[in-house]
Amino acid sequence: MRYLIIGAGAVGGSVGGRLAEAGHDVVLVARGAHHAALREHGLRLTTPDGTRVHRVPAVRGPAELGPLRPDDVLFLAVKIQDAEAALAVWGPHPVAGGTTAAEALPLVCAQNGVEGERLALRRFARVYGCCVWLPSTYVEPGAVSAAGAPYTGMLHLGRYPAGTDDTVRGIAADLAGAKLLAPVTANVLRWKYGKLLGNLGNAVEALTGPLRDDAALDLCARARAEGRAVFAAAGIEAVGEREQRETRGDLVTLEPLDGVERGGGSSWQSLIRGTGTIEADHLNGEIVLLGRLHGVPTPVNALLQRLANTFAQERRAAGSMPVAELARLVKEA
Repeated sequence: MRYLIIGAGAVGGSVGGRLAEAGHDVVLVARGAHHAALREHGLRLTTPDGTRVHRVPAVRGPAELGPLRPDDVLFLAVKIQDAEAALAVWGPHPVAGGTTAAEALPLVCAQNGVEGERLALRRFARVYGCCVWLPSTYVEPGAVSAAGAPYTGMLHLGRYPAGTDDTVRGIAADLAGAKLLAPVTANVLRWKYGKLLGNLGNAVEALTGPLRDDAALDLCARARAEGRAVFAAAGIEAVGEREQRETRGDLVTLEPLDGVERGGGSSWQSLIRGTGTIEADHLNGEIVLLGRLHGVPTPVNALLQRLANTFAQERRAAGSMPVAELARLVKEA
């Protein structure tokens, strides 16, 4: 299989780099300065076992590839707020033999939250969910880092909305051979909802900085408590923190990287890069949506969603809100 990594940033670049290193055929899809650097210099991937440069094809979109191959796998690694635009571009692109990507090719959704798969299934017939636990950082154009060891990350995979098949087992085997653990599960949404609960603190980190202060950790806990309440009301099953920790064990542990500072999570990185968008509508906003559908108040998540969007739209600095100020706003919400 050839892997088309749509969104070769922190997560996508790490997955694409590891697959290329293992000998797989990989194409990286990126934009702007990142695309230019990938084309000119290759992908520089730094992990605990060193820094390597992978010179693999890099494109801006499907038009540069011509008809896709029947054995292509689309690995969608753009941020969730960019997924709809990417799906619209890639879905109708022709595949050799007379079909289209949406009709014929497997699409793996590697976004935070649970909306990516729903968006994809409106266009694509073969959708696979991917719950990503892969601590990684976009360092600069052409360069990403991933601090996990001895495995770079853990990616739970399954058919969406449920089930498994030979395709997902083949993808999982390729990933496992590339230092990326890839357990196959018939209920991938259970893992994605569990990850969603953890990601509800992303906005707190993006707004106030690294989550070391007890007050910041308390805000994260309050957001997650609302999440568990709406899951209970909606009848949604989610993997718990203990099961997640026990599954990873010591297989993916963070190690310091020489010359590379470990950045914050995905929302923090969006603010650092000044993209103007952030994933809060599909993280905290998912909890708000479920709360409104099932009559459960979610004031903490509603506030975090609103503030994170304001910070992104106004290009405010990541971590620039004092924790005490956020705590005061939550108390007043």
